Amino acid sequence: MALLEVKNLKTYYYTLRGVVRAVDNVSFSLERGEVLGLVGESGCGKSTIAWSLLNMVPPPGRITGGSIVIDGIDITKLSEDDLRKKVRWKKISMIFQGAMNALNPVFTIEDQLAEPLMIHKGLSKKESREIIAKLLKMVGLDETIMKRYPHELSGGQKQRVIIAMALILNPDLVIADEPTTALDVIVQAQIINLFKQIKQRYKMAMIFITHDLSLIAEIADKVAVMYAGKIVEIGSADQVYGNPLHPYTQGLLASIPRLRKREEIRWIPGVPPDLSRPPPGCRFFPRCQYVMDVCRKEEPVLKEVEPGHYVACHLY
Repeated sequence: MALLEVKNLKTYYYTLRGVVRAVDNVSFSLERGEVLGLVGESGCGKSTIAWSLLNMVPPPGRITGGSIVIDGIDITKLSEDDLRKKVRWKKISMIFQGAMNALNPVFTIEDQLAEPLMIHKGLSKKESREIIAKLLKMVGLDETIMKRYPHELSGGQKQRVIIAMALILNPDLVIADEPTTALDVIVQAQIINLFKQIKQRYKMAMIFITHDLSLIAEIADKVAVMYAGKIVEIGSADQVYGNPLHPYTQGLLASIPRLRKREEIRWIPGVPPDLSRPPPGCRFFPRCQYVMDVCRKEEPVLKEVEPGHYVACHLY
């Protein structure tokens, strides 16, 4: 049985301007120890999927349909109390986007890391200290960091603390939402290497969210490409990078500079649609070079084109 099974997930934001269909009928699965890379432009719904998997969608958003089953538990049917006790940080944890804002400025690092151990495992602060020291060492930080406040740390150190916090209860699944944003290239490389070590040591499943396809290539086993609230292509990393099928995936890959090939860099014309008023049919058709009449009328469904490789496009 898959560790995570998401079926027909719909998460909408009910705003004064109308209903924003941020995640619209999305389905995917994740095996134990597998790393899924979730990529797409800003505003396509990647972070909303992450918040939905924790059942913590910020208002005015809410899950309006579908199921999220992790380790046999459908979290959409659980009460808030059960979610806190049984799921969050025990089954699934999250490395939030922007570590600068995710830490409480008035508590030391030790206080913030000890809290889940004290609440969920009933440990004392003294008992928690040993676990925290080991975890900080594992993410490449000295245990003296424990006594510091967030403003005393660099951006890379804060990001490592957030990673340690996500691992503190040894969950089955960790979601990393843009974990290298606002970090310089050297620190980005260090954080990616840290994720590789975590993947090898803990064998835990991960969902790695980013708009940077080159980062995903480093770590992901499987890649899902999102556009305008929908997954348009999903397959193994080799399939998606070696044989991209959807015109949007092809456009994303063509926009990445190559070191060893003299290929012209291309971009995708136009802008993403307004998700409160998405176009009929395929949401990508206003920007697609292969657009046909059927694209303007009928919404494509995910089809298996080769074993394990799915695409939502009328070309196939």
